[in-house]
Amino acid sequence: MFKFRVLATALALASSVSAAWAFEALPTEAPAPADNPTTEAKVELGKMLYHDPRLSSTGTVACASCHNTMLGGEDNRPNSMGVNGQTGGRSAPTVWNAAFNKVQFWDGRAESLEAQAAGPVTNPIEMGMKSWDDVVARLKTIDGYQEAFAAAFPGGEISKDTATKAIAAYERTLITPNSAYDKYANGDQSALTEQQVRGLNKAAELGCTSCHSGPAFNGGGSFQKFPLHENGYFEAQYHFMKDKGVAEVSKNPADEHLFKVPTLRNVALTAPYFHNGSVKTLDQAVKLMAKLQLDKDLPKQDVDDIVAFLNALTGEFPKQTMPRLPGTPDKTFNYD
Repeated sequence: MFKFRVLATALALASSVSAAWAFEALPTEAPAPADNPTTEAKVELGKMLYHDPRLSSTGTVACASCHNTMLGGEDNRPNSMGVNGQTGGRSAPTVWNAAFNKVQFWDGRAESLEAQAAGPVTNPIEMGMKSWDDVVARLKTIDGYQEAFAAAFPGGEISKDTATKAIAAYERTLITPNSAYDKYANGDQSALTEQQVRGLNKAAELGCTSCHSGPAFNGGGSFQKFPLHENGYFEAQYHFMKDKGVAEVSKNPADEHLFKVPTLRNVALTAPYFHNGSVKTLDQAVKLMAKLQLDKDLPKQDVDDIVAFLNALTGEFPKQTMPRLPGTPDKTFNYD
């Protein structure tokens, strides 16, 4: 059974930023579960697996294909492309700061990064492997992975459990602190421009931060109905309601159009927007959110100010070096 906690929409105007929400800078480290403590060897193995297309049936798609750490942590496509050119119906969420999500995927069907890492590998549209047994058998044919797993999990073995734990351990290092907003939240009043401060105040005044709350601006793992206010004009353009959200998984009509509140961290880099990637620009996304969630038509100045503030949420990206993947010397790798 899925357990979903839905955050009530705040429509009342707040009298000030401090009354609406508290400044919270992004932590520089993500907590790890007790059964998967972060270690250097585990992170290195996870990085290898994350970037290895051999975890897909065709050898063409890796985790990084849709969640590119050289960019904003996704692929800037409306719908990500999996094996054999197939595309799904949703836009890939960013992997940056995903460690601060209490649940994963737009519908929250995975309760941890470990659980999330298991899903795409055997999804027929994404990475296309028939089973994790097939994945494990494939990895065991690669000597370098035998060594890497032994280093990361002494006394353990190559398995679905160890592979997903390693990928999750790597993903917990993908944090982008020290944005202009973080510096402002930590007391540097010069870190934001006047326009960004106006946008920050306007976002809080409107109630945006009631859902996009917490240090990751993701509501702490909450869910929200989208769109809250139905609008035939926009629905004809963007088809938001075609996707039933949480109900696609729970099969409960009460869950229709509920989606996990996405992070606003680095949102300026992750166009196109919304669960179906139907909105191309950040200013249009702000206008639509105001209308569909708050039933408000924002003037251009307010939109521009909020967009300026959202750009202040772009953090510092840790340097990423590509891993050297273990090879199969003297033989062709078998994808059968």
